[in-house]
Amino acid sequence: MQTISIDFIVPQAWHELSDKQLRFVYQLLSTDLSADEIKLLCLFRWSGTKVIGKQPSGAYLLKKGKLLFETTPLTLAEILPHLAWLDSIPSVPVRISKINRRPALTADFSEVPFETFIICDNLYQGYLQTQDDELLDQLGATLYGKEITFKPYERVSIFYWFASLKDWMSRKYSDFFQPMESATGGNLLRAPSMNVEAAMNAQIRALTKGDITKEAEVLALDTHRALVELDAQAREYKELKEKTSK
Repeated sequence: MQTISIDFIVPQAWHELSDKQLRFVYQLLSTDLSADEIKLLCLFRWSGTKVIGKQPSGAYLLKKGKLLFETTPLTLAEILPHLAWLDSIPSVPVRISKINRRPALTADFSEVPFETFIICDNLYQGYLQTQDDELLDQLGATLYGKEITFKPYERVSIFYWFASLKDWMSRKYSDFFQPMESATGGNLLRAPSMNVEAAMNAQIRALTKGDITKEAEVLALDTHRALVELDAQAREYKELKEKTSK
């Protein structure tokens, strides 16, 4: 028996995935497959490996290019930790660049009006509380600029995009946002309830400093410019609170 070495070259993080690869992952996530089954299918697809059959010994007969070889379930299980990042939402915002030929907003919401972010966040928080797919479809329509009949895997992609955006923002603007708990183990859709409208109004009031004539100007701000200001105000409030409590 001859021992051969096979290299499985696969992406190392979400941001390395192409649109085609993202679609494949989200299609798997929209099914009832287990996390390990999803990783295994991604491993085969991304490394260009095909399953030919299963041997009586329990080993799998695989084909990679012109090479036929056997491998055991244990060997495959030892490879899967290299795809453990699939268990969590992306650490930076990623999204499918086009759905139904409609281009998406920038993944990190750069050069996106603050008003659009508020609308999206409102819909996202509403979905977390109700699990109503209609809200997810409305979120997708805002992100892609048109009402579309989204497929189940596209809804998954929409959720993952905005969840990763909010998690990334919670670290970038940590004084303003409260970081979300680590979303792993199939609990990505769980979040505490909140009064979304009150939070939205509070953000706008903080930026206008109570001057309603400035509301249109504030809503037209770049999302990140608005969040920089809100983060600074939150930090100043915390510092003031710490000083007065001493």
